[in-house]
Amino acid sequence: MDFNLLIQPKALFKKIYPKAVWNFNRSSQVIYLTFDDGPIPEITKWVLDELIKFNAQATFFCVGENIKQHPDIFERIIAQGHGVANHTMNHLKGFSTSTEDYLKDVDGCKLLVKNNLFRPPYGLLKPSQYKQLLAKNYTLIMWDVISYDYEKISEKTCLNNVIKNTKNGSIVLFHDSVKSENNLKYALPLFLSHFTNLGYTFKKIET
Repeated sequence: MDFNLLIQPKALFKKIYPKAVWNFNRSSQVIYLTFDDGPIPEITKWVLDELIKFNAQATFFCVGENIKQHPDIFERIIAQGHGVANHTMNHLKGFSTSTEDYLKDVDGCKLLVKNNLFRPPYGLLKPSQYKQLLAKNYTLIMWDVISYDYEKISEKTCLNNVIKNTKNGSIVLFHDSVKSENNLKYALPLFLSHFTNLGYTFKKIET
């Protein structure tokens, strides 16, 4: 698999979800780091420690059940000035879940994160789910750079892919999950160092 071909979202998906946010202002040296699937003690605490070293803000797309299991880590994310957002209560697959059940799951997580920022697990939604989320005033946040840290790729491939494809205004996707641990722990510090040295800042996504 050529991961260089997969880093940027397919034009097709931008057409399917035209009102989703894929990146921000390309004129300023700002990167929007995002982390999916936490919070969990094994990885999220380490991520938070790394972000402190670079004075970097990020946005954590949290699974509601993980928030309930690890409220202390969730509160630490907020206390450090990062953003939190909705990644469903149970990391549901949109295509294999009824629209009614999917919306209930999303709404349940919203009660915990207390905002309308949402990213679908796996980046996929049924058209009916997409339309109803917009009708309920959710803001869908996607990405223009994905690390594939959860895949069976080398640490260097993971790092090179995100460095090569990140630019002004990029929304960059990593995962604070056990499955991503090896690639994440190699790539994230070097990614932060590289772009900090180039004069970039890292900001959270504002609601």
